[in-house]
Amino acid sequence: MQKNKLPLPIAHPPALALCGLALMALLSGCTNDDFADLDRYLAEVKARPKETIKPLPEIKVIEPFIFKPEGLRDPFKPVEQPEQASGVDMAAGSGIKPDFTRRKEELESFPLDGLRMVGTVDMKADLWGLVKASNGTIYRVKVGRYMGKNHGKIIRIVNDKIELMEIVPDKPGTWREQPISITLAE
Repeated sequence: MQKNKLPLPIAHPPALALCGLALMALLSGCTNDDFADLDRYLAEVKARPKETIKPLPEIKVIEPFIFKPEGLRDPFKPVEQPEQASGVDMAAGSGIKPDFTRRKEELESFPLDGLRMVGTVDMKADLWGLVKASNGTIYRVKVGRYMGKNHGKIIRIVNDKIELMEIVPDKPGTWREQPISITLAE
């Protein structure tokens, strides 16, 4: 079996010449007229008056600073609080001072304005106060317990309030007692 072979079309030289002439005619239309607007812009820019170049800003010389840490507190050591200072008698004036060796109770981690009295409970002839902390937990307290940040000791519980005696710093080196109460919140 023999396959039919079709001859490939061969371009005729006159047809090629004709295409070349048409292409040249099209390209000959692209003269310098297409760049006329660019030439005008360049001429306008060149015609502008020359401006002076602004000088660079003057560099300010900064005096070097030498850090001398002599006599300053070490920033990596905790700050010693006056009431916790060792060897300092905070009760020099009145004899009143908080007991720093006493173990802190749970309600001493809350400030008094973050505690609310919500009721009382009478158990075995003792009246207990119910105190709600700012975290939403309700605590039972009785006379002799502590609450608040200022070493507040509960001295009396009645149906509508809890009375405390706080020990607060007065002048440097002295303490004083301060009565305060928390009333029943409605």
